[in-house]
Amino acid sequence: MLCELFPRSGAKYERSPNRGEINDFCEWLQSAGYSKDSIHGHLHRLFKVLNGTRELGDETRSSVVLYRAFGRYCTCEYLSHRFRATERAYCQFLRAHDRLREPAKRDAVSLLLERYRQYLEQVRGFSEATTKQHGQTVSEFLDKALRPPRNIRAITSNHVERYLTYKSRHVSRQTMQHVVARLRAFFRYGAARGLVHAGLDSIDTPRTYRDELPVRALPWPLVKKLLRSVDLTSKTGWRDYTVLHLMAYYGLRPSEIVALRVDSIDWHSKTCRLKQRKTQSDMVLPLLGRTLRILRRYLYNWRWESPSPQLFLRARRPFGNLQHYAVCDLFYKRAARSGLPLKGYSSYSLRHSFAMRLLQRGVGVKAIGDLLGHRSLEATCVYLRLDVSALRAVALPLSPVERS
Repeated sequence: MLCELFPRSGAKYERSPNRGEINDFCEWLQSAGYSKDSIHGHLHRLFKVLNGTRELGDETRSSVVLYRAFGRYCTCEYLSHRFRATERAYCQFLRAHDRLREPAKRDAVSLLLERYRQYLEQVRGFSEATTKQHGQTVSEFLDKALRPPRNIRAITSNHVERYLTYKSRHVSRQTMQHVVARLRAFFRYGAARGLVHAGLDSIDTPRTYRDELPVRALPWPLVKKLLRSVDLTSKTGWRDYTVLHLMAYYGLRPSEIVALRVDSIDWHSKTCRLKQRKTQSDMVLPLLGRTLRILRRYLYNWRWESPSPQLFLRARRPFGNLQHYAVCDLFYKRAARSGLPLKGYSSYSLRHSFAMRLLQRGVGVKAIGDLLGHRSLEATCVYLRLDVSALRAVALPLSPVERS
C-alpha cells in the first residue's frame, strides 16, 4: 500500500523494521480524511522518530516517552510545529486502538473531578455536552482557588467571591447565571459527601430579564456590503461567502448550517431539506436561482475533497465537519476584514435581518416564526419592537391641549 501511495518513498518505509506500524498509521490517516500531502509529511516524521528512538515499547506507547522522542526533533519553530502535529495525530491513532498509555493521575482533585463527572452522567442523567460544561467550570474554579498541594477542604466563600469577580469581567450576566448554577451543583455534591464546608452553595445569581434588550438586526445595505467584501479567490472565502449568504437570505441558525449535507439540496426541485434545531421539525426551503448557482460553484470548484457528507468542511486538515461555533468565528473574521462598522454584531444579526425584511414586506408574525423555527409566537414578537415605522402607525395623535 505504501509503495502504491508513495512510489518514490514507499520502498524506504517498506524496508523499515517499523513498516507495520507505519502502514497502520497510514491507513488510519486516510480513514480520518487527511490529504495525501499531509499523510506524506506525517509518515516521514514518524519514520524518523521511530527509527531514532529505542525506548518505545512494542505495542503500547507512553505519551510521556512520545513527547520526549518527538521533542528531539523540535530544533526550531518551523520543525516544532510540524513534529508536534505528527505527535498529536499519532497519539490519536494509538488512542483509537487502545495502545496509548497515559500518565496516572494521582492528584486527589483530579480523582474528585472524575467521580463528579460520573455522578452527573449516571445519577443526574446529564448529556455529554452539559457534563463537559460543568466539568470545565468546576475545574477552572479549583485551578483559580487552590494552590499545590490542593486541599479542597480549604475552599471558603472568599475563594468563591474572588472567582466570580474574575469571571464577571469576561462573560455576560446570562453566562454568569450558568456559572453560578454549576458551582452550586458542585458545592451541594461536595457538602453531601463531607468534602467541602456546608453553605458554599448559597450564591446570589445575576438578574436577567426576558427581552430586556431588543435584538440587533443589521441594516440590509450593510449586509450586502459585508457579502461583497468577502474575498472569493480562495476555498475558505467561497465557503464563508456561501455560509453568510444562507444565513442572510434564509435565516438559518449556525447549528442548522453545519448540519446541512450535500444530499440536502435537491437540484431538480430547487429545494433544501433541513431539520430545525429548536422544534426538531423537518422543513423544505425553496432556493433562489442565485443561491443554486452559488452552491453549485462552491461544490464543483471550491469545496475540499473529502468523504464527509457534510456540505461545509473546516479548512484545517483533516477536513472534518464544521462546528457551529466556527460559523460565529467566521462572521467575526469577515466583519473585521471588511472594515465596516459591525462592532457589537454577531452571526445571529444576519438571522435578525432576515426576519426584519420579512416583517417589513408584510409577512405575518406566525409565518416568520415558522420559518425561523421558533417554539412560541412570543419569541417572534420581539421583532415588532424593531419595526419603527409600524410603531409610528399605531401611535395615537396628541390632543390640542397637549400640543400647546
